Amino acid sequence: MGSGAGERGRAERRPGLFLFLLPLFCPALGEQIRYRIPEEMPKGSVVGNLAKDLGFSVQELPTRKLRVSSEKPYFTVSAESGDLLVSSRLDREEICGKNPTCALEFEAVAENPLNFYHVNVEIEDINDHTPKFTQNSFELQISESAQPGTRFILEVAEDADIGLNSLQKYKLSLNPSFSLIIKEKQDGSKYPELALEKTLDREQQSYHRLVLTALDGGDPPLSGTTELRIQVTDANDNPPVFSQDVYRVSLPENVPPGTTVLQVSATDQDEGINSEITYSFYRTGQIFGLNSKSGEITTQKKLDFEEIKEYSMVVEARDGGGLVAQCTVEVNIQDENDNSPEVTFHSLLEMILENAVPGTLIALIKIHDQDSEENGEVNCRLEGEIPFKIISSSKNSYKLLTDGTLDREQTPEYNVTITAIDRGKPPLSSSISVILHISDVNDNAPVFHQASYFVSVAENNPPGASIAQVSASDPDLGLNGQVFYSIVASDLEPLALASYVSVSAQSGMVFAQRAFDYELLRAFELTLQARDHGLPSLSANVSLRVLVSDRNDNAPRVLYPALGPDGSALCDMVPRAAEPGYLVTKVVAVDADSGHNAWLSYHVLQASEPGLFSLGLRTGEVRTARALGDRDAARQRLLVAVRDGGQPPLSATATLHLVFADSLQEVLPDITDRPEPSDPQAELQFYLVVALALISVLFLLAVILAIALRLRRSFSPAAWSCFQPGLCVKSGPVVPPNYSEGTLPYSYNLCVAHTGKTEFNFLKCSEQLSSGQDMLCGDSSGALFPLCNSSESTSHPELQAPPNTDWRFSQAQRPGTSGSQNGDDTGTWPNNQFDTEMLQAMILASASEAADGSSTLGGGAGTMGLSARYGPQFTLQHVPDYRQNVYIPGSNATLTNAAGKRDGKAPAGGNGNKKKSGKKEKK
Repeated sequence: MGSGAGERGRAERRPGLFLFLLPLFCPALGEQIRYRIPEEMPKGSVVGNLAKDLGFSVQELPTRKLRVSSEKPYFTVSAESGDLLVSSRLDREEICGKNPTCALEFEAVAENPLNFYHVNVEIEDINDHTPKFTQNSFELQISESAQPGTRFILEVAEDADIGLNSLQKYKLSLNPSFSLIIKEKQDGSKYPELALEKTLDREQQSYHRLVLTALDGGDPPLSGTTELRIQVTDANDNPPVFSQDVYRVSLPENVPPGTTVLQVSATDQDEGINSEITYSFYRTGQIFGLNSKSGEITTQKKLDFEEIKEYSMVVEARDGGGLVAQCTVEVNIQDENDNSPEVTFHSLLEMILENAVPGTLIALIKIHDQDSEENGEVNCRLEGEIPFKIISSSKNSYKLLTDGTLDREQTPEYNVTITAIDRGKPPLSSSISVILHISDVNDNAPVFHQASYFVSVAENNPPGASIAQVSASDPDLGLNGQVFYSIVASDLEPLALASYVSVSAQSGMVFAQRAFDYELLRAFELTLQARDHGLPSLSANVSLRVLVSDRNDNAPRVLYPALGPDGSALCDMVPRAAEPGYLVTKVVAVDADSGHNAWLSYHVLQASEPGLFSLGLRTGEVRTARALGDRDAARQRLLVAVRDGGQPPLSATATLHLVFADSLQEVLPDITDRPEPSDPQAELQFYLVVALALISVLFLLAVILAIALRLRRSFSPAAWSCFQPGLCVKSGPVVPPNYSEGTLPYSYNLCVAHTGKTEFNFLKCSEQLSSGQDMLCGDSSGALFPLCNSSESTSHPELQAPPNTDWRFSQAQRPGTSGSQNGDDTGTWPNNQFDTEMLQAMILASASEAADGSSTLGGGAGTMGLSARYGPQFTLQHVPDYRQNVYIPGSNATLTNAAGKRDGKAPAGGNGNKKKSGKKEKK
């Protein structure tokens, strides 16, 4: 019978379902999607095409991932067709109980973009429950004295269905003594009463059996039966009578167990035992208790409005004679705010991009409160100041959205606390916390730790050495925060940049690819870039200025005196009548270094006649220290060393040949016939070979002598005559004409015996020359200190030859500025005030003499007196310009040729980088 009713219910559902779903396809679509289905549909039954009702195409279903979000899995969505399917048993009575309407509300969630839709499925009742009595039979005692018309309340049947399918009527089997009366309660439920039609006679029939049938309104109707067993008892004239037929009371749900609900009261006009009344429940209950003597009803357990909202009980009053009276007690439970709201998250994003725009949906939130009316109305809020907001989307549904800009570098995660508060008195609340992680986006460019970098590198650095390191940081994560470095610009030539420097892409270390040369490159600037690996990548630039500092790696270079065209040193002529202090010549030297490394000093290493000439320590001017004596040689030779101020100092040497003569015709033959100067290096090698051979011979002689003494042979005195001192003729010291590399001189004495054998005596100079020794004498004459303890001075007379016509200086051989350098660098001034004042006086005196022609050289203007010494054809252009050798420490100015200015020639500039010479002469 139940099966047939279910089939008919499903058959009747289709037109009603179609009429209900028809508004869903209209343009004015409501916010909720509504369906109506009967209960007890089998699993997998189609409720409706949810995807189509939402406007989704079949092609969109894989990407939209349509699904159902509900507390209990009653429904599911087909991933292929988008149909809403039944996934579990739908028992209306279990889900909604006696509620007249039963609907399941849930959300359908779709992704890409994330959104949710409200769905309402109404469950229709089918006649699947028969009316049931609690007992198959029950006893009823009726006194034979009961008057016709007396009514007795019978047991009520229960039917879980509602509406027409619920209990509608009762039937009683035919009996002339009894009839059935159906009454209806205030809530609409019906109950039967048995009415006595005529007086019973226990003596005729003491026992009656009747069948009570309960019927519902289904099609076909379902029914349930019970048996009434009526026992006729002896007469008890007056039954108990309750003060009320129905007792109604309201009770809060939070009352504790033992609370008195009410007290029923019944009276009996009989006397004695027939008037003693006892109370009892018609049905034994577990929620309430009844005092059988007083009729007081109390609670035995805690009440819960959310489970049962109303209780209905039947109380019997029985007297001692067995007469019974009944009344109904209805207890209405009042709701109290005893349930806190429940907060649940749906579709929560695990990671949130930090560049998410305000209003981005983060999560769907459901709020549920079991209380009713105001106690079940809930408001939500967010705790703390966070860049999120919560808005209500529908009843008990909220959306969590972004409400500001996010920055993972400042806050990588947020602890979001959502608090739900109901409107009860007092209000109840609950909170739920969730941690939202912010995912990184490449929104931060690398930042260098300095605005710009400066580094100083000494020249001649080893290739491959690191000279600087730049560092940049990026607060992003992963590849977005990995920084690599590169060179993007430079003031060097693009093709030459790679040969100068390189940068490590990982560490930012800058390496020199070659040795820097201060004389070629003094400074350069690089633009370094730090770039991350993000998409798109971000970058930052910084400038690195590299200053190349000078080292003393260039020895001084002597510009004057220079060698002649044939490789011989030129001579300077000195008048025989020259007075002390007469300017003979000037040693002109330059140093490619700068600063203190180019501060030159001049020293005499060797002189043919010590004390005859003086040498300016800073100017290089050679002046006569005294007048020429009769015993002084006409040809003099000075070996001059030029040292710079570096540490260690480097030096160069120059040999000056000075000839005392009154006219140019006297000195030209002497210059022409002078033999070629020997190479000191070749002579030194020759001497070393001879010395080695001599040592070997002496060793052999010593061995032979030892053998001879051993054998005790006699020796001849004539054999040793070669070694007698009187037979040797000592020659004067022969000094090499030129010493390069700043070495000190050594002299060798040669002794030749008359027997033809040779003896070499190696003699060293008795006084060492200090590198920092001042060669000027302490007196005002400026005489030189003697270098060796020698009492003899050997002159070398030369044969006079015809004068050489090609002796003049070429323009390339003219000396430049002493210690000249770039105009950007300045020299180092002497350390004490006395030396400074002395040097300034010497510079001003030299400049004054050169400017006004009052030099001791004499002569007309523009010749500095040289035409009087060497002839009218010897003009100023053929000799060094001494004014160019005036170096003012602390300034880049030099004295220039006045005649050159008149001719419109600019003085030789010191700007620009000078190239090194091919050979560096280092000490």
